[in-house]
Amino acid sequence: MRAEYDFSKGKRGAIIPQRGKTRISIFIDNTVLAEFRARAERSGTGYQTMMNEALRKSLSETERPVTEKVLRQVLRQEIPEYLRGLTTRSTRTRAKAARAG
Repeated sequence: MRAEYDFSKGKRGAIIPQRGKTRISIFIDNTVLAEFRARAERSGTGYQTMMNEALRKSLSETERPVTEKVLRQVLRQEIPEYLRGLTTRSTRTRAKAARAG
């Protein structure tokens, strides 16, 4: 061992940075954190890993942007029902007008 080491050019932080991950500081409700820690302990994994997986799952379940294909499909399904409703209402309106007239 050396008697003295030069750390003047040293950098603070993790020695080996992890690719694809960023260290952040966030505030989590105590109850949420406690539940993740408890579940992680029961399953034998890290609570931060569990939280990351839960966030990934939530992001994958969110709605996708509406594409032209999706919009056309929705319109094909919804317009006939909408038009049937208009036809039914116009028939009722004509029937009421005939009774009143």
